[in-house]
Amino acid sequence: MTISFPRQSARTRRFTLGAPRGFLVSSDGARVVFLRSRHGTDPVTCLWTVDVGDDATGEERLIVDPRALDLPGEEDLPAEERARRERAREQAGGVTSYAADSELTLAAFALSGRLFVTDLDKDVRPLDAAAPVFDPRPDPTGRRVAYVSGRALRVIDVSSGADRALAEPEDDQVSYGLAEFVAAEEMQRMRGFWWSPDGEAVLAARVDESPVQRWHIADPANPGRPAVEVAYPAAGTPNADVSLVVLGLDGRRQPVEWDRETYPYLAEASWDSDGILLVVQTRDQKVMRILSADPATGETTLVREDTDPVWIDIVPGVPARTASGDLVWVAEDDTARRLLVGGDPVTPGGLQVRSVLSVDGDTVLFTASDEPTEIHVWVYDGSGLTRLSSGSGVFGGRRRGGTTVISGGRLDRFGVETAVQRAGRTLGHIASHADKPEIEVNVNLIRAGERELRTAVLLPTGYSGDEPLPVLMDPYGGPHAQRVLATRRAFAESQWLADQGFAVVVADGRGSPARGPQWERAIHRDVVGPVLEDQVTALHAAAEHFPLDLSRVGIRGWSFGGYLAALAVLHRPDVFHAAVAGAPVTDWTLYDTHYTERYLGDPNEDPEPYERASLISAVSGEQGPRTMRPLLVIHGLADDNVVVAHTLRFSSALLAAGLPHSVLPLSGVTHMTPQEVVAENLMLLQVEFLKNAL
Repeated sequence: MTISFPRQSARTRRFTLGAPRGFLVSSDGARVVFLRSRHGTDPVTCLWTVDVGDDATGEERLIVDPRALDLPGEEDLPAEERARRERAREQAGGVTSYAADSELTLAAFALSGRLFVTDLDKDVRPLDAAAPVFDPRPDPTGRRVAYVSGRALRVIDVSSGADRALAEPEDDQVSYGLAEFVAAEEMQRMRGFWWSPDGEAVLAARVDESPVQRWHIADPANPGRPAVEVAYPAAGTPNADVSLVVLGLDGRRQPVEWDRETYPYLAEASWDSDGILLVVQTRDQKVMRILSADPATGETTLVREDTDPVWIDIVPGVPARTASGDLVWVAEDDTARRLLVGGDPVTPGGLQVRSVLSVDGDTVLFTASDEPTEIHVWVYDGSGLTRLSSGSGVFGGRRRGGTTVISGGRLDRFGVETAVQRAGRTLGHIASHADKPEIEVNVNLIRAGERELRTAVLLPTGYSGDEPLPVLMDPYGGPHAQRVLATRRAFAESQWLADQGFAVVVADGRGSPARGPQWERAIHRDVVGPVLEDQVTALHAAAEHFPLDLSRVGIRGWSFGGYLAALAVLHRPDVFHAAVAGAPVTDWTLYDTHYTERYLGDPNEDPEPYERASLISAVSGEQGPRTMRPLLVIHGLADDNVVVAHTLRFSSALLAAGLPHSVLPLSGVTHMTPQEVVAENLMLLQVEFLKNAL
């Protein structure tokens, strides 16, 4: 039976369910392990494997189906796992993450707080570990599994089942083996411990949250429930104290020493056959250091230092080392973010490196963009560069043992394509079971204005062009994220909005990735002027190409996009006539340290950028607006990222200024809105509001 697009989008988690992901490749390149649910509306993720060796059939085998294990559902998740999924924007359930030994013969995962292991040949069994289990990881030899339970780092022997604590917290403010809030939310470091190559020791993060201020997130719809206390490091306030310790299975305990007062941020850590590497940052993020650490003494040695007068971005996948021992790193010059191997740049200035995916021997697999709307997979093998992905699209991958998995989506068709390659030939494909929308997506990409802002315009299906259309701007608009990408799935929701009678305009302005360091740093200390100006430029440029009614312009967004939507009707009511602001940051002193201070600095040293960026200040001062465009603000009451205080304080300021507006609180909803009914009706309510307003 045909269902509406909002219901289909909500049911499929925006068409992500059923798509393969989470790839690992065995050391000989003959086996690929991955995650995928059974079909496009199945939220329970399973673990699969496929053999791709010379004599393999290429048949996919289901290894773990959580439904077959007779366990409680997602309601029994440990608090740490709920937090990880929120930080990772994970919308599915089941086996959403797993880890394996170095030979890919044993994998470990947690379900409902219990520990399971599999030999990846359909033998799945529980281990009697201390519950609840979080982030289980086998050692490289496959003999033991380390995991976190009750803030303690523990290890269990796979054969005997012997289980013991390697490190237990000294008090309830300390944890071992967990990533602190800003590491998981902003640094893309989701883990807090790393095995030694021989499996005889663990490098563990010790996180002391006692310096961090405490906030309380209540559930007003259920007043009998106590508020949840969270340690939230807002801009200008203390962070968690993060240190490292080497924990030997023989009881040895060796702290790792570095100048933590000057370099308080632990951006990354790794432990390979050449030793331990750390990446640390100053709090202002203008200096980043790679340190090598001696696991026996804890002493650290400077390997490399990078500095920038504005900030230095953390790039996923580095540092790493080739089999020859060369350091793999990514650094910026005046024009580009470039891949460095052994200290030498190996990518040209016009190629913006996005991430390092794998280092396989002396071969480096990475993603990069020579056109900002596209992300391609490249390989560097010492003799030169080769682009492995083809066409126009957005791709990622994994490589090991000479076998490369390339997965991604394209602009000219819907869905995820995954190919397994070796030595330049395709060995096979991994199927996607994701649904496709029952609408036709037609995207028009233009380059707007002198800055050539990458902009997408979507018109109603079958639109004749006879009458100018009301406009809906649909941006994110902020740093570290893009909306205009060469993949059809990115525009499915925008196309449905267009089919409701709008011309939808999506634009990436200054601050967005893949346009070079100067482009990204244009928003330094000012997330208002450049961001808003670029949206206006994109709107007017789109009107030069398409019949748009500039007297009826709405804007909607979520998170930074929600901030931008509210900003637009407050600062430029001459251009924007209605806004839907979802989970907006309204007072940047209420947002976290690592993200906010990167762009606006320390509010204790200079509060002016915060005052200028504040939506609350925009309505409460003498220069505030006297009239108000229609504004709908939406916020989840359980949001622990952009807490609902942002919207409540903003609404109070609007009311005090006599400015009408609407607020839609979402009980029990976090920063994500994966619940089917919530996600579906949110789309319908936004359209109804915008139609009435315009």
